[in-house]
Amino acid sequence: MKRKDFLQWSAMGLGAFMLPNIPAFGRSIDPLEALHEGIDVKLKKELSDVALNAAKAKGATYADVRIGRYLNQFVLTRETRVQNVANTESYGVGIRVIANGSWGFAATNKVTKEDIARTAERAVAVAKANSRVPADPVQLAPQKGYGEVTWKTPIEQSAFAVPVRDKVDLLLKVNSIALQGGANFVNSGIFASNEQKYFASTDGSYIDQDIHRIYPQFNVTKIDKASGKFETRASFSSPMGMGYEYLTPTPESKVSGLVTRYKDRYDILEDVKNATADVTQKMTAKSVEPGKYDLLLDPSHLWLTIHESVAHPTELDRVLGYEANYAGTSFLTLDKWRSGNFQFGSKLVNIVADKAQPHSLGAVGYDDEGVAPKKWELIKDGVLVNYQAIRDQAHIIGLKESQGCCYAQSWSDVQFQRMPNVSLQPGKDTLSVDDMIKNIKKGIYIMGNGSFSIDQQRYNFQFGGQTFYEISEGKVVGMLKDVAYQANTREFWNSCTAIADKRDYRLGGAFNDGKGQPSQSNAVSHGSSTARFDGVNVINTARKIG
Repeated sequence: MKRKDFLQWSAMGLGAFMLPNIPAFGRSIDPLEALHEGIDVKLKKELSDVALNAAKAKGATYADVRIGRYLNQFVLTRETRVQNVANTESYGVGIRVIANGSWGFAATNKVTKEDIARTAERAVAVAKANSRVPADPVQLAPQKGYGEVTWKTPIEQSAFAVPVRDKVDLLLKVNSIALQGGANFVNSGIFASNEQKYFASTDGSYIDQDIHRIYPQFNVTKIDKASGKFETRASFSSPMGMGYEYLTPTPESKVSGLVTRYKDRYDILEDVKNATADVTQKMTAKSVEPGKYDLLLDPSHLWLTIHESVAHPTELDRVLGYEANYAGTSFLTLDKWRSGNFQFGSKLVNIVADKAQPHSLGAVGYDDEGVAPKKWELIKDGVLVNYQAIRDQAHIIGLKESQGCCYAQSWSDVQFQRMPNVSLQPGKDTLSVDDMIKNIKKGIYIMGNGSFSIDQQRYNFQFGGQTFYEISEGKVVGMLKDVAYQANTREFWNSCTAIADKRDYRLGGAFNDGKGQPSQSNAVSHGSSTARFDGVNVINTARKIG
């Protein structure tokens, strides 16, 4: 899975990606198998102790073991028919050790005491082989053991317990609304995941976790038969760390505005009705005139800009150059942080990392190194103040403990630094979106994420969106199309002049943030309220250059 895969999700162009028997997802199973409980937690502890003892016996100075069961369900429809229903399960054990000052890792899908012991021994052998390559010994930040603890995503209803028929009925109703509204094509889907993870380490932790996520999606297309031109609009849903209750909206979850939006619940039927009206309006929308505009960016759009221009460049391993061969480095080099006064953005810009944020994709009780997650500042009053670091990186930036942002996409992958939820904090003063619109003379209000491009240092970028509304003299005067804005990261965030208050705060996110070699995917959310950015360069994506 590549790091831009989530754009395919936005268009629901999932195709073979959603089929069963893909190695990343494991074996195909019957939907009812997902409801079976995994192995008893006492047995998990016994198996873990086998791994830890075998590793220490072979010379490991540190060891951790992850026993994981990963469940996924995909339900896909198009117009009046079901395209695919896939249920997968992946199950096995990953063991990581330090021996002779170096890391070693090995994994197995044979969950017996004998195979686990052999796997632990193999991990130590890998570490000792790695130690022959000259390098500084691994320095792990101290971490207390938590003993035997459990954590579960606080869900109301597991998505896996909802019959597939009910999901199909809902999705076909979504499609019917779009078709009745004049759409020519519509596809929709629901993806649910459940990570059942057990972590144990020589530090004395035995942690059992049950993590749930869900992502409903659709894409509506309308064609002008006379010209052959078409317009599309994807759903304004967000992937969430929730159960099926995400699809049962409440009046309290509504956010008023130009388009009805939702905080921690989602009304897919209302959204598809609005989306069908939007694509009709987009057919006759005015093509944007290039130039400088004040941009009003909705959280359904801004999450992706945060992800690419803030969350990625503050990953410490990227700063250190470890990602250079795959997905680039970062312009936020250590000298900028050490200066203590690098003005990343305006004084309104406060960005935090938080892997415990409720309902977020990244929410866990403990990371994949057995560290309880924290909340910390990355950008404070516009100034770069910190990065994202795990146990073997903490000493590099003078931290005495990990920030709890280590993750592996499966039991068969080694855990490493992955971004936590990274979010722009709401404005401190009372300010609504309507208030913000009144103060804009020439601007564009952008909703939803679209295509984007950003350079290898996360500095120069271009972003599109789903829907665009022209603002003139403090009023929304109509819809635009062919809009994309260009800037560099520092210039853009320093142009932030207003942020709506916490009433407008919402989460967006991606299920498929890719990183590392071999590549792994991470699920992560990014929150914000609607924010204003002044004097940003807007281009017309339909016009030829030159």
